[in-house]
Amino acid sequence: MLQAEIKSLLKEDISILIKVPNSGKHYLCDCGEASLLTVKEAQSVSAIFISHTHIDHFANFDGIFRHQMGSGEKVVICGPKNIHQQVEARLKSYTWNLIDENAIEYEIREIISKEEINVYTLRPPYWNTEFIKTQNFLFEDECVNVDFAILDHKTDSIAYLFKEKDTITFHEEASGFRKGKWISELKIAFENNDPDQQIEIEDTIYKAAELFHLLTRNKGYRLGVIMDHAVDEKNYEKMRTVFTEADKVYIETFYKDLDQEFAQLNYHSFASASGKIMNECKVKEAIPIHFSRRYTESDQQEIETAFYKAFRES
Repeated sequence: MLQAEIKSLLKEDISILIKVPNSGKHYLCDCGEASLLTVKEAQSVSAIFISHTHIDHFANFDGIFRHQMGSGEKVVICGPKNIHQQVEARLKSYTWNLIDENAIEYEIREIISKEEINVYTLRPPYWNTEFIKTQNFLFEDECVNVDFAILDHKTDSIAYLFKEKDTITFHEEASGFRKGKWISELKIAFENNDPDQQIEIEDTIYKAAELFHLLTRNKGYRLGVIMDHAVDEKNYEKMRTVFTEADKVYIETFYKDLDQEFAQLNYHSFASASGKIMNECKVKEAIPIHFSRRYTESDQQEIETAFYKAFRES
């Protein structure tokens, strides 16, 4: 099951680390101050997901690549329009005369629309952006695939949904057959929805559909991160499309209900509004995050109380 850890203290800018247990895989959502993020964790990040490049979400990018430099790995960076130019500018602002060209590679995936992702690469020491291709998906590896919604924060703000890969359980005790390669063949037919695939077991040919009862699909865990967004029906419709029935979602709840006029002015959300949309999305567990730095711990408690009241209303 995917695990998320908030790496920022109350008055720090937001950053969330997502871990895949037993794999060493780490993904980072936004680059706030993150004083709780260790050097080892930063070095283990294989992909960074930037919601938008306001300073409170992007200021610590330098601290992240400082610890990644020299790894020789490829690190993916996903973000909104112009992210490739902004990453390039940050990297070019330093002198790299002692860094080898194989020290690291950044692959930038710029979200233009739901169907259009532009892919670029950046390598030291000159950090010149090279366009590679346009693709229609954002991110997938052996552990997760990532969906997203483009929200309005008076600029594009990307909300991400990390979807753990489904697994398939074979019920050996119910089969009555000896183990063999037929089990993997059956799983492939099941994954490909190919009921007519012929499966040979002990010199007898079966249609895959006759054996599908021996398998169970275990739906992968779905973890969402929704950062800054305006309280707006268009945003909410996009959230419903992507995040409905997610297992857990962290959602921006920048203001108290009493300060919702500031939320409207600054294209942010407030406590009960964030709780209500998570209720509408039928999310199993929702967690309010990213509070205004003007607030104290008692203000945070007030936000959480209003959020959970709205979230749990039937």
